[in-house]
Amino acid sequence: MSRSAGHLIVDTLEKAGIERVYAVPGESYLDVLDGLYDANIETVVCRQEGGAGFMALAESRLTGRPGIAMVTRGPGAANAMISVHTAWQDATALVLFVGLVPLNDRSRESFQEFSLPEWFSSTAKRVLTIDDEDRAGEITADALRIAASGRPGPVVVGLPEDVLVGLTEAPTPTLAEVAPPTPAPVVIDGLASRIAAAKRPAFVLGGDGWHNGCGAELAGLAASAGVPIFCDWRAYDAIPHSSPAWAGWLGYGRADAVAAGFAEADLVVFIGCTRSDVLSDGYTIGFDAETVLVSLDMEATQHAGRIDEHIIATPDSFTRALTRTDAGNARDGRQLRGGRTDEWMQGRADAQSRFAAHRPDAEAAAENPGRAGVDLGVAFGILDDRLGGDAILTFGAGNATIWGHRFIRHERPSSLVGARNGAMGLAVPAAVAASLAYPERHAVAVCGDGDFLMNGQEIATAFAHGGSPLIIVVDNGVYGTIVSHQENHYPGRPSGTRMVNPNFAAWMSAFDLGSSGAASARVSGSVPPGADGTAVGAGMIGHGERVETTEDFGPALDRALAHDGPALIHVLIDSATMPPAADETS
Repeated sequence: MSRSAGHLIVDTLEKAGIERVYAVPGESYLDVLDGLYDANIETVVCRQEGGAGFMALAESRLTGRPGIAMVTRGPGAANAMISVHTAWQDATALVLFVGLVPLNDRSRESFQEFSLPEWFSSTAKRVLTIDDEDRAGEITADALRIAASGRPGPVVVGLPEDVLVGLTEAPTPTLAEVAPPTPAPVVIDGLASRIAAAKRPAFVLGGDGWHNGCGAELAGLAASAGVPIFCDWRAYDAIPHSSPAWAGWLGYGRADAVAAGFAEADLVVFIGCTRSDVLSDGYTIGFDAETVLVSLDMEATQHAGRIDEHIIATPDSFTRALTRTDAGNARDGRQLRGGRTDEWMQGRADAQSRFAAHRPDAEAAAENPGRAGVDLGVAFGILDDRLGGDAILTFGAGNATIWGHRFIRHERPSSLVGARNGAMGLAVPAAVAASLAYPERHAVAVCGDGDFLMNGQEIATAFAHGGSPLIIVVDNGVYGTIVSHQENHYPGRPSGTRMVNPNFAAWMSAFDLGSSGAASARVSGSVPPGADGTAVGAGMIGHGERVETTEDFGPALDRALAHDGPALIHVLIDSATMPPAADETS
């Protein structure tokens, strides 16, 4: 039976278990869109290509499956570039499909033409183009495999318009199951001996690959072995924060005492991450320790400094090997302890506990009349209490997010998405994707006013597809991170950082989708009807509140969390508010 190349692409994605694609439609890949009409894949119609890419990235990080984004030619691909760079630096599996001009129009500077390889080859694992309809399924399967294998990352696939409509008899390929390498027993025994011999060993966890809960198992072994666990920046959900081994995170916003503890380690085992720029405070700490790297990346991308041993494994396969004996029984962590007492691990855990436990209270905030707006220390402490470690937090870039990192606990995997490359505009689309992938959990975006307006339009996507994210917008009227740097380098001379903002709460409240409005907005085949035949999103109303005082935040949060649909809290703070200090009590 013949079918078009575009339909074969969709069939391949469906057979591979892809549940959603995030797309901004374009005339250059109409045949793929037509294939999605009949597929058991939800087509999430986004409002901007950068938002689509960030949604796909979030889905990948939360589920462990490659995220899929689809965009059209030059302008669409340009907008999507930010998500490709983020996936590259963050090592997240992403496949970006890009509609292209017909083959006969190439190299003629035709409408929206550009060179796909020249644009993306420096920030993608592979750039592929489907020039033959018979290879459409094969190349799609290759893209999925390459994105998820080794060091995960983005793969870009070009879709020439005329090739997509070409007919093919090629079968739908099966995506091969690739079993992750398991470290040999002799390798694990050698590592166990290293850990037992060390006086101050430490594990550092990071990257993707912790979504199946292996971090909790590793944390149990580490606690019995007296080994503290640090996490890389924005990988804090790798282990439960209630673990006795939890020693805090490294990178931006970390505690001084946590960084000092990491610097004291004489053996560091990096699992899923490397000794990178951000983690090592700009290549200044943690370089003297004996170093073991656990990663599938043979090239040790982003790693700086010594490597005494490189174990090729995923976080999951490594954890299984380390926590079990050759006979399959649970390994006794005391075998890794050597002569150590709990003093080393407990000291590191206590440093993080003191840092996290200092929460300003509302009474103390009220005694500081010189500061206008909401006290974020109080507000994020309240947010943490309400969420209880179960929600999915998505973070944009900027100083406002540091408060969330400091005060919000994580107790389960797949509970944090943030751009580790510092890209702005991720928080809202990531929260939308999280609410679609896990509708039973709260999905909360934390962003500043600058970050919000870079992709805040994707709230409309949540309404169209039945998502219910909560967006917390911290408004100080400036690009706060840049102001902080300016004050350090050019004190008293702020330049190019002021912003004027709307009433974000009123904007959210403007979304009022009666049944007729939602139905008229529905695109057949893109937003499937609900069980009763009404359009997804029908009747949804946006809930927005503007909070100007600390005491008003808690009640506003309760109303937002109880709302059935997207909600937004517009939090006003003093423009002079700086991120929480890196010492234990500020």
